[in-house]
Amino acid sequence: MQKSKNQKIIIDCFKCRNQADCCKFGAWIDLEEAKKILSLGIKGDFFHLEIDKEFPSGYKVGTSYEDEQCVFQDSDGLCRIHKIDYAFKPVTCKEFPYEGDKMSPIAKVLCVEHKSRIKKAKAGKKK
Repeated sequence: MQKSKNQKIIIDCFKCRNQADCCKFGAWIDLEEAKKILSLGIKGDFFHLEIDKEFPSGYKVGTSYEDEQCVFQDSDGLCRIHKIDYAFKPVTCKEFPYEGDKMSPIAKVLCVEHKSRIKKAKAGKKK
């Protein structure tokens, strides 16, 4: 059965054995979300303030420096923001591996569940 181009692939993050992998390179988040997170006093910084009209405030900031892991990731691999209050977790983090209705292009690199689906699909085509 083929899926239509508009059909959203469902990824169950709870099945993932490496849930911290998607935080490997941090995320772009809205500047206003960053301000709320800073008000919680959670250890961590934001980097690379940029103009981006796709974000509600018109600005985005990164949660990592260069290609390092997210600064809000604890040594146990879990998100410090999520531990304090899920409501403050950035939208881009809550929605990953999606961007809106589509699979994020970076999901092929960071999302273990998505990568395994790609491998299974390729193996099925070879038969």
